[in-house]
Amino acid sequence: MLKETNIEGAGKILRISWDEAWNIMDRAVARGRRRKRRGVIKKMGVDEKSLGKGHNYLTLVYDLDRVTVEDIEDDRRKESLDAYFCRLTPSQKAKIEAIATDIWDPYLASIREHVPGSEEKLVFDRYHLMTHMIKAVDTVRKGEHRELREEGRDLLTGTKYLWLYSRENLPATRQEEFSVLRKKRLRTARAWALKESLRDLWTYHSPAWAVKHFEGWYGWAIRSCLKPVKAVAKMSRKYLKNIMTFFKHRITNAVSEALNSTIQTIKKMACGFRNRNHFKIAIYFHCGGLNLLPVTHKNV
Repeated sequence: MLKETNIEGAGKILRISWDEAWNIMDRAVARGRRRKRRGVIKKMGVDEKSLGKGHNYLTLVYDLDRVTVEDIEDDRRKESLDAYFCRLTPSQKAKIEAIATDIWDPYLASIREHVPGSEEKLVFDRYHLMTHMIKAVDTVRKGEHRELREEGRDLLTGTKYLWLYSRENLPATRQEEFSVLRKKRLRTARAWALKESLRDLWTYHSPAWAVKHFEGWYGWAIRSCLKPVKAVAKMSRKYLKNIMTFFKHRITNAVSEALNSTIQTIKKMACGFRNRNHFKIAIYFHCGGLNLLPVTHKNV
């Protein structure tokens, strides 16, 4: 029942108190984690999750092959990820093949300290990189929208999400409108075109052609006179080596993003978590890939 609804809902259906329902979940997670063997995560994802307003974060370690949350640590500091790696043996660390992560210096420092050959294993996640680019497009749009409104023109009113969509995801009902907008001499249209061109980077099969595409895109971005876009271009150039390791390992944090969506749903169903430990237990319960069944169950 707890797998299908939240604690309050399960309690009402089963006619038990919130505390009784919560203790069932708590015991199931403890049971599952005791049973689970600490194996090698060959393809790892590392990401952060906001617990609430302010700088209140958790660090999550994912198994990208099994699509599970393997570890949860407090905060998003170097010490957060250190705590996970310190529980691994040298042999287990050496068997890690690839790690997808955001460009976050504390995580990078921990990975470089603990994982042998980390520079060849680190893959800067394309989804996070594209998030930076999408934010840059929206920043350009906001600035241009203010200028146009001061001139009495509402050209960009109501178009925010059109510029954030990927080319293929644009709603059919607004494609004609967007086609007209793109042909106008707008800075936002130029930023959108640069965003879509950057997305094409990950469609290449050859790393050499991918690098050639990036160099062409980088020159275009730097000459665009769009400060937010230029900032993303310079950041991408700085970390290009570990962006290109994608073509060796072919991993992304797409699994992490899918699990994050589940975690966000858990958070909404609980109307937020004031208790950090309760949130961790709920994540392990729904996303930990644990054997939660009691020993009396015939399949255990």
